[in-house]
Amino acid sequence: MPQPLLLGVVALLGLAVGSFLNVVIHRVPRGESLVRPGSHCPSCGNEVRNRHNVPVAGWLLLRGRCADCRAPISARYPLVEAGTAALFVAVAARFGWSWELPAYLYLAAVAIALAAIDLDVLRLPDQIVLPSYGVAALLFLPAVIAGHSWDAALRALLAAACLYVFYRGLALVPRGMGGGDVKLAPLLGLYLGWLGWSSVAVGAFAGFFLGGLVAAVLMLVKAAGRGSRIPFGPYMLAGSFLAVFAAAPISDWYVSLLFPTV
Repeated sequence: MPQPLLLGVVALLGLAVGSFLNVVIHRVPRGESLVRPGSHCPSCGNEVRNRHNVPVAGWLLLRGRCADCRAPISARYPLVEAGTAALFVAVAARFGWSWELPAYLYLAAVAIALAAIDLDVLRLPDQIVLPSYGVAALLFLPAVIAGHSWDAALRALLAAACLYVFYRGLALVPRGMGGGDVKLAPLLGLYLGWLGWSSVAVGAFAGFFLGGLVAAVLMLVKAAGRGSRIPFGPYMLAGSFLAVFAAAPISDWYVSLLFPTV
């Protein structure tokens, strides 16, 4: 499949998946069904018309308000849809039409849902994290068999184990990692380990760097204090995707700082 066609198809897929992720983000923390009832306005309860369910365009058509009660509709809905499409396109550009592509598209979708939920309720739901291990295994299996990537698979498992031990140790420290972070870490290790040990190192470090940077800014502007709870999941996920896209140049730059050429 030509690259432009692949990116176009993946962009449309991302818009559709993003629309579903909005349902996941809203309902999973509340323990609600993802199937019933259908899409409806949370203010008046009226069902959303099909023409208003078109990703991004529906929100723009309604000018951000319910068609029936005119209650405002959060701008996060089109942002999630557009953001999912953009991340899907970036992942497709990174991996091309490869056996790994479906696995990393799934990670992109899960990352957006988990980041939004963690920001909302300071929780990474087991209903999303734990089944993702089985899904990841199934999606990587064709790459292992067709590409004979047994070394990558073994490295992925070792990386998952290493990050689990590391995060489990941090969880034992007072005010350390939460249980959701500990459960998410091996999943990210699995994906980063498939790419290489430099991706594992960059992804893990970047998560702490981004989280610490944001926490420092929030404290500086007095939007958070020393006792404030700050979700760490979004930074773990952002750091992992930074590694997916740029682990090699980042690690090369860091090595050049340690061992400058004469």
